[in-house]
Amino acid sequence: MPMNRHALRTLCVLAAATALAVPLSALAQAWPSKQPIKLVAVFPPGGSVDQVARLLAPTLSQQLGQNVIVENKGGASGSIGAAAVAAAPGDGYTFAAVFDTHGVNPSLIPNLPFDSKKDLVPVILIGTSPMVLATYAASEFKTFADVVAAAKSAKGASFGSIGSGSLGHLAMALLGKSAGLNFTHIPYKGGGPLMTDAVAGHVPLSIGSVFVTKPHIDSKRLRPLAVTTSKRAADLPDVPTVAESGFAGFEAPAWWAILAPAKTPPEIVKRMNEEINKALKNPDVAKRLDAQGIDVAGGTPEAARVFIERQMDIWAKVVKDNNIKPD
Repeated sequence: MPMNRHALRTLCVLAAATALAVPLSALAQAWPSKQPIKLVAVFPPGGSVDQVARLLAPTLSQQLGQNVIVENKGGASGSIGAAAVAAAPGDGYTFAAVFDTHGVNPSLIPNLPFDSKKDLVPVILIGTSPMVLATYAASEFKTFADVVAAAKSAKGASFGSIGSGSLGHLAMALLGKSAGLNFTHIPYKGGGPLMTDAVAGHVPLSIGSVFVTKPHIDSKRLRPLAVTTSKRAADLPDVPTVAESGFAGFEAPAWWAILAPAKTPPEIVKRMNEEINKALKNPDVAKRLDAQGIDVAGGTPEAARVFIERQMDIWAKVVKDNNIKPD
């Protein structure tokens, strides 16, 4: 009996889908035997993104039986490196190591050459870290309450961050807007210059990650006043959170994640996610991330996507409400 047109069309569609699935499945099974894997750190050498990438690379190389090479592609708050990865082939041989600026850039940088939600897929959230609001040793600010009191006065309070549109800048803008506090922002070109001025007392307050700030707290040149996560930092257990200091619900974590080009086969994204989760449980890797003040997250690609997109939504509103512009 002749096959009807509908049945024939269905059969053709199934055959086409099968033909497409076979190369993808073969690609996923062969991965990563073809060539070295490139992990693009979207900031220059020396910063936390570079260090996270270089910490993961040798362990992943060992687990995968393939070289994992870190390539630094910094500039424009990480968007230049992210754009390069978004444009790379989706073959599982190029990934990006990004920082929290990835969640801010879509609302801060006009005409980004890629769509952060459509052109890149999250592989895993590596971890989060509090930012620390600190002041120099001889400062008049002894507690976070002193900062709030100053910010309520006509004079207000000045703080430095690693740059306009950085998460520290946005966190203080969010705090100022929601609580009616008067803060003046002093942007720096990165954590190094900020800390140089902060310890010398040239800027009254600084906000930066635990990674950047803690060495100067340990040397007693900076006094920590508050942290920006909902829970106290394990490395700074005596330092109160902003939330517990009268600003319930306040949370602004620094974070690190691994992304892939959107066309990367889901099987490869899943495998890379599993391998990084395994690497994060490696005692040496976990210990070294902890030494950088990073609370390891791990988990599924979907959990990473939900977290990152929520960060994008939160900070887009802060950028708009405060008319914040990039440097």
